[in-house]
Amino acid sequence: MMKYSYLSAIVILIVLSHQLARLIIFPAVAAHGSFLEVTPFFSLVEVWNHGISFGMAKGLPYGQWVLSVTSLTITAIMLYCLHKTENKLSISAFSFVVAGALGNVLDRIRFGAVADYLDFHAFGHHWPAFNFTDVAIVLGVFLLLFANIVQSLSARHGIANRI
Repeated sequence: MMKYSYLSAIVILIVLSHQLARLIIFPAVAAHGSFLEVTPFFSLVEVWNHGISFGMAKGLPYGQWVLSVTSLTITAIMLYCLHKTENKLSISAFSFVVAGALGNVLDRIRFGAVADYLDFHAFGHHWPAFNFTDVAIVLGVFLLLFANIVQSLSARHGIANRI
């Protein structure tokens, strides 16, 4: 049952980090105008994303509820996969995806949109703002891909997979 303790710790860490960051960053940004420049390529901003990645689907009727139910469905699938695996890297991957999805669902239910505050830009290019929960989801997906590649190579070459 260690994997459920690990899952709980990751969810609490990610969700609390995101909520605390929003509580600290949004007032700081408001005090400085529309953004707070941290480095020449990174700023803190206050953006409310009513859609999904990059603001897509923001005009969807009942969007916050449709996106929340979709996220919770994906979370349930990830929890089922986590329950079935004993691979430590996959457990970490599923935990990060679940944590990120739950953090975003919490925002959608509480505010009708997801709070984004991390803003990278350089050489005339601008990446859409995102948040800690988005980072957790992306990290989880990359870890899951890596775990699957390692498992596939291990099986193909008859090597015991210890991660």
